Amino acid sequence: MASFKKSFESLKGTSHSATKAVTDTAVQAAQEAVQQVAESSKETASTAAVEAGRQTQVAIGKAADKATDTIKEFGQKLETK
Repeated sequence: MASFKKSFESLKGTSHSATKAVTDTAVQAAQEAVQQVAESSKETASTAAVEAGRQTQVAIGKAADKATDTIKEFGQKLETK
């Protein structure tokens, strides 16, 4: 009976250690996954900000070109009068 109890306690300790190792591994994997998602989100936000800045500069350039053309046309109209 004593050896059965000793074996049971040993099995219980081994089982507890294995469960803790699996839990620790699962927690670590979840933390790594969260970290990867966070980094990916930062990269996505950064890429979106860069693209928004590029598009804004393109729009400003087009508006400036249009303003320049309008001023030139106005100047030409004044010269003909």
